[in-house]
Amino acid sequence: MKVLGHQTTLREKLEFAGIGVHSGLPVTMTLLPAEANTGIVFNVTCPRTGANKDIPANFTSIGATDLCTVLGSMDGVYIATIEHLMAALRAMNVDNLIVEVEGNEIPVMDGSSRPYVEGIREVGLKQLSAPRCFIRVKKPVRVDMGASWGEFVPHDGSRFEVEIDFDSDAIGRQVLCADLSSEIFEKEISGARTFGFMKDVERLWAAGYALGSSLENSVVIGDDNRIINPEGLRYEDEFVRHKTLDAIGDLALSGAPILGCYRSYRGGHKLNSLVLKALLSDREAFEFVEVPVNQPRVAYSELVAVGAPAYAAVLV
Repeated sequence: MKVLGHQTTLREKLEFAGIGVHSGLPVTMTLLPAEANTGIVFNVTCPRTGANKDIPANFTSIGATDLCTVLGSMDGVYIATIEHLMAALRAMNVDNLIVEVEGNEIPVMDGSSRPYVEGIREVGLKQLSAPRCFIRVKKPVRVDMGASWGEFVPHDGSRFEVEIDFDSDAIGRQVLCADLSSEIFEKEISGARTFGFMKDVERLWAAGYALGSSLENSVVIGDDNRIINPEGLRYEDEFVRHKTLDAIGDLALSGAPILGCYRSYRGGHKLNSLVLKALLSDREAFEFVEVPVNQPRVAYSELVAVGAPAYAAVLV
């Protein structure tokens, strides 16, 4: 498969304001255009201590993966719930960006990636001179985690095959198979919202989670297995579409678009991160491909050493 393309950034800055779905605290976020080979970098200012830190959007930065994906250390400067934004950036082909955040969590907005997609569409992309690099899956890589499993297999393109199976009549077993493109993501996946069960609310609150969750940013399933949200679902199978959205965002921490098929059964943030790390720790399982350039290729060891910005040096 012949791969063409150049790196991109936004044409102008984008600003968002909202609350963190877990912290319940107000958050402001600004997406700033960046030069080629910057990658996606979170510039985080902790509201509690005032400490500021750059955190690369890369698998080496992954911290907790309990109910969301966290980059950095919970004991220091960190940024949580990055998956909805990262899914939009990956699907809409945004390669380089500085994400300034006043807070420890990305604003949840409506619980989906749609507000970010709409913002990106509004300001548009700027093509940069540096070529884009891709990670091509060369052989299957699989991780089993109890009753759940996830795997990468070779595929001519970027594809997701996600299956969920909940002991709930409102969800049950759902499957989504889709080749990823900006058009498919925008129309079929980006609007799928995060979801949860009313029976779990008090436990999550006691643990310090879901403090900002509401019917305005989450699909809530009641004790009678009915959808509490007055407007109902956006898609008949919104639950598996959101799980696919999460997987796209989590795997965007690869540092480059992945050419391959990602399959998962009863997956989540932890499983997604484990499969990604398994792939990138096996040098025989993947290779870098790029448009022809008269420059040497950067070694994998160098990519990891510099924190693996999305398109480090001449990898793009």
